[in-house]
Amino acid sequence: MEGAGAGAGFRKELVSRLLHLHFKDDKTKVSGDALQLMAELLKIFVVEAAVRAVRQAQAEDTLRVDVDQLEKVLPQLVGERGSRRQWRCPAGWP
Repeated sequence: MEGAGAGAGFRKELVSRLLHLHFKDDKTKVSGDALQLMAELLKIFVVEAAVRAVRQAQAEDTLRVDVDQLEKVLPQLVGERGSRRQWRCPAGWP
């Protein structure tokens, strides 16, 4: 992620590399707008994971967020079937 603070985000080059790792056709191209959108979605995902991990650590009365807390909240974010809770859109969202 670039810098720190609210303006930090993922570089387009990194997002492009990550996307191309999952394309079946090596010739697939991604527009600049699509890269910008994916970078923003990644940023939101990472921030949400961090916030949930902090809440999990607080619930466990732990002062430090560790891999254990991230492992507990990630299934909520990726919608893994069988997880205790799955993320739901807030009221009023589609």
